[in-house]
Amino acid sequence: MPRKVVGGLIQMSLPELAPDAPVAKIRDAMIEKHLPLVEEAGKRGVQLLCLQELFYGPYFCPSQDARWCDLAEPVPGPTTELMAQHARRHELVLVVPVYEREMAGVYYNTAAVIDADGTYLGKYRKTHIPHTAGFWEKYFFKPGNLGYPVFRTRYADVGVYICYDRHFPEGARILGLRGAEVVFNPSATVAGLSQYLWKLEQPAHAVANGYFMGCINRVGAEAPWNIGKFYGSSYFVDPRGNFLAVGTEDRDELIVAEMDLDLIEDVRRVWQFYRDRRPETYEDMVKALP
Repeated sequence: MPRKVVGGLIQMSLPELAPDAPVAKIRDAMIEKHLPLVEEAGKRGVQLLCLQELFYGPYFCPSQDARWCDLAEPVPGPTTELMAQHARRHELVLVVPVYEREMAGVYYNTAAVIDADGTYLGKYRKTHIPHTAGFWEKYFFKPGNLGYPVFRTRYADVGVYICYDRHFPEGARILGLRGAEVVFNPSATVAGLSQYLWKLEQPAHAVANGYFMGCINRVGAEAPWNIGKFYGSSYFVDPRGNFLAVGTEDRDELIVAEMDLDLIEDVRRVWQFYRDRRPETYEDMVKALP
């Protein structure tokens, strides 16, 4: 019997609030802005739904303003519990990227995975943390320490790789080796060099590892930082590198695609990348070189 699942991605701009509005007000407004599209996903039969990186706030990392730490919360916590209610109501799996507070002063860029019955399955913490002009993430986030988990959901085995992680093929391969069928990459990336890479790197991961990917980017410019335009263009790509659905560059929207998971087996019988691996030759990859 064919294993077909329907995936969804939500790309979103910030609500029109003053940049100096209280952090809690921005968070609540952003959650409220997402909920109609979560409802739409349920009505359209989406089974796997992923939100964008730090979905309930701005991409605040162009600053080094500690007030944004007030967005952080435990995982599981109030936001994951709220989203679990919607997962249960619509029987959909939700990937919910939030700012995690592990303890006082220790924060992670995290995505929680919630099953279709509302069960919290676990979380992925962003592993690769950039620190460059406009992206001062090491000020806000400790590098992830949970490895590369794969979550067995009702509909598919799901992996998560967050934003800057997509530039590193090593973790993408580990997710495949651990059985991921669909890998989500919630992101926040602006026009420039990354726009060329956006539709190059992740289809390459999908092909090299023989799985589907769902790649999410936010839309619009965000004051007061104005580091550029978040260009949306969220998409699903299959194990052959074919784009199944692509979002616009400038609109809040739900992107939906059907994925035939049987294609994974078909592709891997042709491209035997897992069979032909030579891990005994890769020792230098885990050394601190150069």
